[in-house]
Amino acid sequence: MSTVTDVPSSSAFTSHISSLPSSAVTIISFHTPWAAPCAQMSLVLRTLASSYPAQDPPTVSFLSLDAEALPDISESYDVTAVPFLVVQRDGKILEKVSGSDASKVRDAVERHAGKGGNTGKAGLPPVLEVERREEDDQQPAQTNGEVAGGSNLSKYAPGANDPATAPEMSSTHGQKEEMETRLQELVKAAPVMLFMKGTPSAPQCGFSRTIVGILREKGVRPTFPQLYAGGEFVGGLDIVKEELESNPEFFAPYVAAPKGQGGMAAPEAQTQAATATA
Repeated sequence: MSTVTDVPSSSAFTSHISSLPSSAVTIISFHTPWAAPCAQMSLVLRTLASSYPAQDPPTVSFLSLDAEALPDISESYDVTAVPFLVVQRDGKILEKVSGSDASKVRDAVERHAGKGGNTGKAGLPPVLEVERREEDDQQPAQTNGEVAGGSNLSKYAPGANDPATAPEMSSTHGQKEEMETRLQELVKAAPVMLFMKGTPSAPQCGFSRTIVGILREKGVRPTFPQLYAGGEFVGGLDIVKEELESNPEFFAPYVAAPKGQGGMAAPEAQTQAATATA
């Protein structure tokens, strides 16, 4: 039976892909070790793989990649969330599936690789069916908190004419407003604000590492991957790269001045940048 190959590096990925015949279907699964849905998808993928016979040369190949450890590969397939599945043949993408829906993943694999030997008995989650129990039909009729032959206060719900017993608004409403206010203050605390995993000197994921590299390359010093600029939300790594492709001077107003001069770029530079992008 076929198995899932864990890919540890970009070179290993390139080597594996190049070793496959052009007719082989490749199933590429992107995951992260900390996301629970990815653990579930790993089980689904390994179960699917086991239903296909191992052949030489292979007709189908299952690969598993850590999206954060291999950001270059993730970006080349436009992976912005995990779990994420790519089905390809001869370097051409046939289908993509985002999320942990086992049925969608199985359908995508079988649509392009054919049906495996026995995916049903191999352990994929079956469709759940709900049947009405006999005892449900035998339960006595209930009204608002009352059962024939007695009372059941645990089932009581106040009616329209009953006095109010709680304030109309929950205390969480105030907490939400406070959080939104705090977030607004936070994103405006500096010209460029980056929410990331880890710190700029020690990023803890590939996406954060890449976006910090972009900011440094452009001379921007983030004080704090979601990016805010001028108090306005910009987006994650994919959005930032798109902005730079369409406008290379996107970060010009925020470029840090040479050491000793302090602050952001001089007002003249900011004016020129604003004029250039107007």
